[in-house]
Amino acid sequence: MQRLTEQILSYAGGLPEGAPVSAKGLLHLGNRAAVDQALSRLVERGQLMRAGRGVYLRPISSRFGIRSPSVEQAVEALASQRGEVIVPSGAAAANTLGLTTQVPVRLVYLTSGRSRTMSLGKQVVELRHAPRWQLALSNRPAGEAVRALAWLGPEKAEAALQTLKRRLPSTTFQELVAVAPQLPTWLARSVGKAAHG
Repeated sequence: MQRLTEQILSYAGGLPEGAPVSAKGLLHLGNRAAVDQALSRLVERGQLMRAGRGVYLRPISSRFGIRSPSVEQAVEALASQRGEVIVPSGAAAANTLGLTTQVPVRLVYLTSGRSRTMSLGKQVVELRHAPRWQLALSNRPAGEAVRALAWLGPEKAEAALQTLKRRLPSTTFQELVAVAPQLPTWLARSVGKAAHG
């Protein structure tokens, strides 16, 4: 019979890059205490990385050495494993849409789950719980627009909406208008003005 650490490594090796491994997902290999101990041993040896509470990742070996999985892949895998919606923050969305030239220094994602941090080597990814309206249209361009506008706030929203109306394809802008009833009053009013006024 294979040792538990070898079984865990074999299991983790079969997962795609950035896919998280959790103790609960390994209970078919042994009892919880043994799995936790094996995971700790693998982290000490550098064969797994502890990304957060109960979340482990397999480091990626390349010809340049060992590196952490990409942030996007790790976040995407975590979202699918936990059944959460996880999307880039409003600051990142505003930058992507060209509404600001500020480049976010910290990696912040909004989540439907609880707020927490995830470590990927030397990078720390912050997952912040967000209200449902900010997660509307999750990874669609109109959803990015909602998060960017929320980040910009009421003072800058109307000017940003005029820019978005010019830059976004009309179908994407219509998606934004369609989701307006779910948005806070100040934002719904601004979207309505931009669409009809």
